[in-house]
Amino acid sequence: MDITLGIDVGGSTTKIVCFKDKKCIDMLQVRAGDQITSMYGAIGNILSKNDLLPADVNAVALTGVGASFVEKDIYGIKTLKVSEFHAIGHGALLLTGLSDALIVSMGTGTAFVRASKDKVTHLGGSGVGGGTILGLASQMIGKNDIDAIISLAEQGSLRNVDLSVKDILGKEIDTLPADLTAANFGKIKSTASESDIALGIINMVFETAGMMAVFALKDEDVRDVVITGTLATFPQAKPLLSQFEELMGLNIIIPPNTVFATAFGANALCFQ
Repeated sequence: MDITLGIDVGGSTTKIVCFKDKKCIDMLQVRAGDQITSMYGAIGNILSKNDLLPADVNAVALTGVGASFVEKDIYGIKTLKVSEFHAIGHGALLLTGLSDALIVSMGTGTAFVRASKDKVTHLGGSGVGGGTILGLASQMIGKNDIDAIISLAEQGSLRNVDLSVKDILGKEIDTLPADLTAANFGKIKSTASESDIALGIINMVFETAGMMAVFALKDEDVRDVVITGTLATFPQAKPLLSQFEELMGLNIIIPPNTVFATAFGANALCFQ
């Protein structure tokens, strides 16, 4: 029995995948107050769920920002560390079956990775991500629970928050839809509800990521953009990013199990 674990220790959550004989048998994510606690909690949880002991695990592939805090083998299991950006790239290609794409990994912040079968390049990143949503929502509407923010946003309207092209020009023009955002929070009203503000915050984060993806592929033939990370699971993700498909010719892909893409990538790089 060949048991391996791929673990992505992120800024706020740990994502873990369990492989048996090179096939994924389970995956889960755990939040905790600190990264090491969440990592060990994820390992204990997934081993318990699958009736496994640490001695049953052949090796662990570790990646993510929290991996730097691990200085020795976990539970005496052979522990390998993988570059987070390589894990992001290979994991996204693995989940989509693509051979070439731009990967936008949306977690606490946002990372942009250009990945092909032969090469993975970290293009850069943005501090605008899940941490932005939590920070602004805490200050603006007194909410610091991500599920509550998402739920509020589903009832919101951007018309009460964002300045649109139509607001500036008074009409639609040939090259730009009338409802396209001209300025995030550019016309926020005193009557804007918590739901409107929650949606405005989420929209700003996704529009920033989408526009940066456009710039990253400006001189490239590749049009496939794979969205991974926790924010990719937001119900607003695909609707808000779809404007970049229509306007900029991108193909936005959110694969199944996308939140675990980096953990899948780490496991694949080490054990497959």
